[in-house]
Formats: sequence, C-alpha cells, structure tokens
Amino acid sequence: MSRIGFKTIEVPDSVTVTKEGDNITVKGPKGELTRHFDPKIKFEQKDGEITVSRSSESDKALHGTSRANLANMIEGVVNGYKKTLKLIGVGYRAQAQGSKLTLNVGYSHPVVLTAPEGVTVKTPSATDVEVEGISKQDVGQFAAEIRAVRSPEPYKGKGIRYTDENVRRKEGKTGK
Repeated sequence: MSRIGFKTIEVPDSVTVTKEGDNITVKGPKGELTRHFDPKIKFEQKDGEITVSRSSESDKALHGTSRANLANMIEGVVNGYKKTLKLIGVGYRAQAQGSKLTLNVGYSHPVVLTAPEGVTVKTPSATDVEVEGISKQDVGQFAAEIRAVRSPEPYKGKGIRYTDENVRRKEGKTGK
C-alpha cells in the first residue's frame, strides 16, 4: 500500500501557498498556479511544511493524488517542467513561431498546433522540440498531443518520440 499521502511537502522560502475555500494558490519565482482540491482532503501548513490528511478511510486514493498534485505545483513554480521530443524520419521537421508549432511529418499538409497558455515551445534544431512550463499537467498533455500527430512505428522507427523513450523494433516480413 502506498504511503505517498502521509509524506510532508517541503515549501521553499521563495514560495507562498495560500488557501481560499477549496482552491490552493502557489506563487513562486516562475509564476503562479491555482488548483481546486476536494473538500474531503485537509491541508495544514506550519514551519515551512505542508501536511495532507483525509477525513475518512475511503479517500485513500484521493489523499495520495492530492498530495502529489500539490507537490507538483510547488516543484513547477520553483523549477518548472520540460519535455523534449525528437522527430525521426526523412524530411521530418518542426518549426516554432511564438505559441504555434508547425510539424512537417510526412502528411500532404503541415500540422499546426497551438500551445496552451503558460506553455512555451522551442525548436533548437529542425528535429528537436522542447516543451516547457510550470504546470506538469499542461506540459505533459501538450507533449502527448505533439507525439500523437505521428506516433513512432515499430518497423522503421519513424515518428515523433520522447528523447528518453525506447521504441521496441519489430522484425519485418521474411521472404522465401
């Protein structure tokens, strides 16, 4: 059984955490995040640490999830989150202009994606895409949308993949 919910969350000096009703706002050097939490979960802040508790034994999953979400918010406003994707294939390239990302990945038309607010997209090279932001959920969701445009296929390995992703290759047909 997981004990994530019982771990305390360290709050750095540069971060302020305020609670208004069921909403918690976290302000830090990189920005500000607000999230609604279930009223069954209680948060107590003292001496630079936050303790998360639940009202009943049936809220175990909600307990751990709420604690992880708050810890991710604090981590995001202090350090931020970053996902890096790589385009693999002949002629595959990406170009970022402001919040728009244009992908040429073998379709008859370029695919244009717009980054959500708070997420920045960079293309250090024509085949690399960096997605950065303070919200772990927004960064991960937009990176997944980019990858879904052309998922890596197992035979030639072409497609868009995370840099740390390992694509299992399959053997092709064998001729007689």
